[in-house]
Amino acid sequence: MKVGFIGLGNAGGQLAGSILRNGYALMVRDLNPEFVADFVSRGATQAASARELAQYCDVIITCLPSPQVCSQVMEADDGVLAGISQGKIWLEMSTTDEAEMRRIAALVEAKGALPVDCPVSGGCHRAGTGNISIFAGCKRETFERVLPVLTTMGRRILHTGELGSASILKVITNYLCTVHLAALSEALTAAKVLGMDMNVTYEAIKASSGNSFVHETESQVILNGSRDISFTMDLVLKDVGLFDQIAKRHNLPLELAPLMVEIFTDGKNRYGPREFSPNIIRRLEDACDVQVLGKGFPSQMTDIEPEAPGYELIVPLRNND
Repeated sequence: MKVGFIGLGNAGGQLAGSILRNGYALMVRDLNPEFVADFVSRGATQAASARELAQYCDVIITCLPSPQVCSQVMEADDGVLAGISQGKIWLEMSTTDEAEMRRIAALVEAKGALPVDCPVSGGCHRAGTGNISIFAGCKRETFERVLPVLTTMGRRILHTGELGSASILKVITNYLCTVHLAALSEALTAAKVLGMDMNVTYEAIKASSGNSFVHETESQVILNGSRDISFTMDLVLKDVGLFDQIAKRHNLPLELAPLMVEIFTDGKNRYGPREFSPNIIRRLEDACDVQVLGKGFPSQMTDIEPEAPGYELIVPLRNND
């Protein structure tokens, strides 16, 4: 099976690396020639266009920074749709808008190809080790065909149902991550102002009902001071904006979602769109004239779980009695 990968950024580069590392014939495409050259040096081939990649490969994967960029890559004269054909599979691994996903998917199906929306969750550090989680929205038979590729890139693979369902769940989980990050920024700053030992504070939260995946990972790089999780303010704002848009389309009277958009819009305006997202805590550090730092925390998140074969995550049956 020949796999093509378009988008070799923070997440895409790690996912494509897992494909290459596990022996698939890989063709790559990215606007950054250094990213492409790195993959070619490791045995991948280079596509001159998205069209060429789609013509050559059995599975075409896109992992791009926004729905707008993905649509351009798909619909350009030399884009994926110009080269995709009967029986091929398109995997959209970006965090995208479910309505736009369905629109592009219909164009893919018109070519006789099979679309899957399959965003990832768990952080770039877990993408690099093949231990990230992957949601897949598509027909069951399509899911079973592409499962070997998905289990190469990720550890826990969840078939979420029909096309678009994975994109909805992805923006929901990213929204929750954002809320946790904003809450942790307040909690950690309060602990600092109140004179708490920040290392003790970290362990107290970790051992308590206030713990979360975000605390166990992002709080560490916050307390180190690097705030480096390979994810930036503009990307967080895009993700929470997608969730807020879905809520508004369905007239959901949400309260926290608009607040997250407001907070991260302010963070982006203050510190720049490419500032690391955990530095949202700087809004509070600046206001309180403190630095929220601990001792001995890592500058980057690392995945200590060894790489292992991926598997389908089965949703358990629940007894309503």
